[in-house]
Amino acid sequence: ALLLTACGDQTDGGAQESETKGNASAAPLADKLPKEIRDKGVIKVGSDIAYAPMEFMDESNKPAGVDIDIAKALGEALGVEFQFENSTFDQLVLGMNNGRTDIVMSSMTDTKERQQGATEDAKGGADFVNYFKAGSAILVQKGNPEKISTLDDLCGLTVAAQRGTANQTLLEQTQKKCGSNKIKPFISDQDTDSITQLQTKRADAVITDFPVALYNELNAGGGKLFEVVGEQIDAAPYGIAVSKKNTQLRDALQAAVQHIIDDGSYAEVLKEWKAESGAIDKATVNAGK
Repeated sequence: ALLLTACGDQTDGGAQESETKGNASAAPLADKLPKEIRDKGVIKVGSDIAYAPMEFMDESNKPAGVDIDIAKALGEALGVEFQFENSTFDQLVLGMNNGRTDIVMSSMTDTKERQQGATEDAKGGADFVNYFKAGSAILVQKGNPEKISTLDDLCGLTVAAQRGTANQTLLEQTQKKCGSNKIKPFISDQDTDSITQLQTKRADAVITDFPVALYNELNAGGGKLFEVVGEQIDAAPYGIAVSKKNTQLRDALQAAVQHIIDDGSYAEVLKEWKAESGAIDKATVNAGK
């Protein structure tokens, strides 16, 4: 049985999917949006839709997952439609700052470096509306044949991670501690490629986000393929990235995140996806360190 994640089109011609329809006349926060977006009735969302359970293509080749359902709830509060456009992770912020999309919603960890545009995957920088929290985790083959329990145990092994993510950074930081017993890194453009390397035993471990690791442990191959080892590492806020020039949209999204937290629809989404461990109780902006 193959792992239960799905790959979408990762090219610039990636499919657009309309996932959130709202009624502006009934939406409590519609007047907080910039007039241009309110008039269009659409927020265009850049996302790397290959990261189950956060965002992935379902059996009908439509976006599904935690981020998609949170976006639906936000759309109801704001009275607009969230349209997800698929692209590679390390081009998402650049695409937003070039005007291709209005926001990025893609399990993106909010960090000071990304806020400032100091990383390759965040050219131009962004503000982040925080809506979830998660850390990294180590995913291994069922039975843990290499007896891995901590990051230090990865030295000398082949370890996969996705390009441009906090998980790649964590791999590189671990590498510096390995001395001559170096990690053999496999850096992929999609997280699903990393997990495939683990499934086919070309990698000994994957560093990925905790919700993704847990989802694969519980679901891939009926729960018989993988397991998560050790504790969640460095939990940090996920953020919806917004252009620094669009403070009105940023503030509207912050208000909408708080609204769905307060009305309970946020908790319902997380419960549906068994992602309650990532819940927050207050919508913040640029809380990443």
